[in-house]
Amino acid sequence: MNVTIESSGNLIIAYLIGEIDHHSSAALREKIDNVIAYKKPKHLILDFKNVSFMDSSGIGLVMGRYRLMQSFKGTVEIRNVTPQTKKLMQLAGLSNIAIIKEKQ
Repeated sequence: MNVTIESSGNLIIAYLIGEIDHHSSAALREKIDNVIAYKKPKHLILDFKNVSFMDSSGIGLVMGRYRLMQSFKGTVEIRNVTPQTKKLMQLAGLSNIAIIKEKQ
């Protein structure tokens, strides 16, 4: 799993690439959290366009970043998920804490 992070003003976009699972999620969290802690943005976008697989670690990734963003009074948006992934995220309650947008 890899992540490319862009930052502009009060916005951070994390482009997730590959698989999000137990083995890759710790490194992902660390990379994203380091940028959030340094930049203290008001809005975080997690872009799932290039995610090929996600287990429950992906749900945990979103929830943890939401909690971190709350400490800065920031918001989270999840972009470019498949319809199946969107449904899973909604069932997990992520639609209550983040905007979820399907792939266009």
